[in-house]
Amino acid sequence: MSANPAAAAKPGFKQKAANELIDFAVIAAYLAVLFCAIATYTMLLLRKYDVSNSALTYTFAIINALVIGKVILIGEMMRIGRHAETRPLYQSVLLKSVIFGLFVFAFHILEEFVKRLIHHEPFGTVFHQFDVEEMCARSIIIFIAFIPLFAFRELRRVLGEEKMRNILFKHGAANGSAEV
Repeated sequence: MSANPAAAAKPGFKQKAANELIDFAVIAAYLAVLFCAIATYTMLLLRKYDVSNSALTYTFAIINALVIGKVILIGEMMRIGRHAETRPLYQSVLLKSVIFGLFVFAFHILEEFVKRLIHHEPFGTVFHQFDVEEMCARSIIIFIAFIPLFAFRELRRVLGEEKMRNILFKHGAANGSAEV
């Protein structure tokens, strides 16, 4: 046993990197499943009206999940939404869903500006080619997707990593009868 328990409990760089990678993988996997389900529905709907669509839709769904997963982790590193953690759990979940939804939206606008810069187009074309209805629909989907995501993340924060893992993965842990 270590002479300094605080030093032994503090994770090192490798442990922090591993934890962040696991967080990223879980967030991206959740979003990828959701986005691929939406892509499947869209493709089936378009097929019904004889509109061709690309199989690359799944690729774009997965790329979006990876990008949004990283944006969430960047936002958490920037401590976005931390002020919501003092509120009741349902409020914290809803506030973080809204705040991170807006953060992802802002990141998307920034991404469009960078694309214009790379392609030597004027910045003003971002808003001329901006489909308000599509962006509203995407924002609603992201907000709805974030509610269960942040519900689990906030539960993990409140209960602690180990307790949350036990509740989710150990037999009988939900009713308090799990063996330790």
